[in-house]
Amino acid sequence: MILIVTHREDYTADFLVNILNQRNIEYLRFNTDCIGLKHKISFTTKNDTKIAIDGISHFDSVWFRRVKVPTISFSSFEENDFYNKDYQSFFSNLWNTLSTNKWLSNPNNIFKAENKIFQLSVARKLGFPIPNTIISSDSVEIQQFSKENGKKIIIKPLYRSRFLADGEEKIVFTNSLKTNHVENESFVSFPMIFQNEIEKEYELRVTVVGKEIFAAKVDSQSDSDSKLDWRRKRLKFEPYNLPIDIQELALRLVSELGLGFGAIDLIKTKDGYVFLEINPNGQWVWIESDTGLKISDAIIQYLT
Repeated sequence: MILIVTHREDYTADFLVNILNQRNIEYLRFNTDCIGLKHKISFTTKNDTKIAIDGISHFDSVWFRRVKVPTISFSSFEENDFYNKDYQSFFSNLWNTLSTNKWLSNPNNIFKAENKIFQLSVARKLGFPIPNTIISSDSVEIQQFSKENGKKIIIKPLYRSRFLADGEEKIVFTNSLKTNHVENESFVSFPMIFQNEIEKEYELRVTVVGKEIFAAKVDSQSDSDSKLDWRRKRLKFEPYNLPIDIQELALRLVSELGLGFGAIDLIKTKDGYVFLEINPNGQWVWIESDTGLKISDAIIQYLT
């Protein structure tokens, strides 16, 4: 049986679940925000140390997608903070105790791979070209970096670019760092990623599932809104024939990070390919819909 770790609003999980239902493949969808409402977790040491979800203590494979804690209203920030931290601790214990033959991917490796400094270090070690990068809160260092790179600098978050505000998901896009901001004496920064702005021909999303690669191209330079960040505009992706040496680098990167899945963002320049980042649990349904690339089949094959 496949265990799918997710929550009620994960539409990517919905997409795959529909295919599993059509193929009569056995699974348990574990919506973590429904613990206590629908799902029951038990831990016992009576005969053996084991943990069970809805009475099942072993799964053939686990597809780890998303986690949300059940929503409960508290009267104070301190109570809410305690509740969330205790649940995160519970989840950590759950993943490290759960019995399974295979993860896609192990959450401990996912959380480590989300570290963008670590990603860049591993990618560079393997041979991927990467942008000139600093992560700093020192305005003098940032100013010097800007001068060294022709004052063409982009800025983006160190961690996730998505967050919830007033119940809606917001995105912090990649932006240009303006010279007047950097040179302003009152410029203050908390640690963020600063990189030289790279001249692009187009951009690629390379999705790796196990040993399979699905490359898709987006002509991000065709629209002024999407030149810095293709997520600003809904542009259509198309299948792309990725060179063998870049395919091998992509496979090595995912393997080095201990993952079974990775969504890699690359820039195609006139000189070759530049690694931007890897999302160890990125979205992919829109890629499949645009291109016909059967990422869902590869995921199901991996899990079964």
